[in-house]
Amino acid sequence: MSEFARGRFAPKFASQEGRPDINWQNRGVISRVTSIGTVTGPGLAVAVVARRLGVAPATLRTWDRRYGLGPSERTVGAHRRYTPGDVARLIIMRRLTLEGVAPADAAAIALESEVSAADIIGAGGELTTETAALGSVASLRTHLRAIPGGPSADFSMADSNAITIPTNLSARIAAVIDSALGYDQATCNALLYLDVQDDPAAWWTQLVEPAWQRIAQRTVLGTPGEDPELVLSNAAMTALRNFILTFEQVEVAGGKPSAAHPSRMSKIALIFAAPDEMVPLVAHALAASLVAAGAIARIVTGPVSAHRALELVTMVRPAAVVLATNLARPDLDVVYAVHDKFESLPIFVGLRREDSASDVPLAANVQRVRSFTGLLHEVLAVVGKRSADN
Repeated sequence: MSEFARGRFAPKFASQEGRPDINWQNRGVISRVTSIGTVTGPGLAVAVVARRLGVAPATLRTWDRRYGLGPSERTVGAHRRYTPGDVARLIIMRRLTLEGVAPADAAAIALESEVSAADIIGAGGELTTETAALGSVASLRTHLRAIPGGPSADFSMADSNAITIPTNLSARIAAVIDSALGYDQATCNALLYLDVQDDPAAWWTQLVEPAWQRIAQRTVLGTPGEDPELVLSNAAMTALRNFILTFEQVEVAGGKPSAAHPSRMSKIALIFAAPDEMVPLVAHALAASLVAAGAIARIVTGPVSAHRALELVTMVRPAAVVLATNLARPDLDVVYAVHDKFESLPIFVGLRREDSASDVPLAANVQRVRSFTGLLHEVLAVVGKRSADN
């Protein structure tokens, strides 16, 4: 069973060919190193390293001043540049601080690492930032086992071209954040992989949402075409899409009717995203969670006028209408319009902040729900689960 297996919130992945093999009960540091870029020529400037690591240049200067984790290469004009070994130690420093290790302790461990070109390069290879970091982290295995979140006895470094999934939840969240900040779409996709036997609700609440919230709090200076939130949202949407496609295939193969069968359209949850929410991930996660629980859900995204919302409700004839959003104060015009026109239709509004509760219509069939899990359970109580013989 997967660590997000439906009905379970204690994660545990079953090893499958070609898929990540994860044991959430083993605590471990991130065993994948964020791609920094090959450095075979001049060293990197502080601004470049800061951007690639997802920290402020001032943070790197503080680490240099306080802990000695600074650039060791000097160029003409006394400019200091980070070598691959310097960057490797900074990667370790960042990894450990994200895991909750005190900065002073993390710096001490990073400085103890020895980046040996002979060990890293092998026969005729080039010393790159990635390989330097891999060799540096590998040399710290005995140190890391002694700190909170250190790897288990079977911890091993993967090939530098492989994507290795962290062995503990906080480390996996940190890896998702790092891959998004590093614009590493392939790694982010792998980290957010959602197996057909997984529970999308657990996947969302335990992994994706925490990473999403932490990335949303960061101010990132990037180049055109770079946006960490888009990397994460693309990975999450890909995972959900693949999950639904595979889930429906398994259901039909097991003798269940297809998604378009009339028997499955009698009780639909119609989910609206907030009109001003750029990427309505929570709406998609809720819809997938409902489908995984045996319900039917459809999503309405993009700008929707009150008139269009009423047309959709009239056409779909849902058993419940849901507004799923992460916005603090979303536009509730759709909620008011649907409530005024369909007074007996159950409407659920997902709002966490207490100061937004007063914006929700006061009516017996309009319910404000504070949490994603609570919203899922409330909607399922109305639309119900598909019976085993359908």
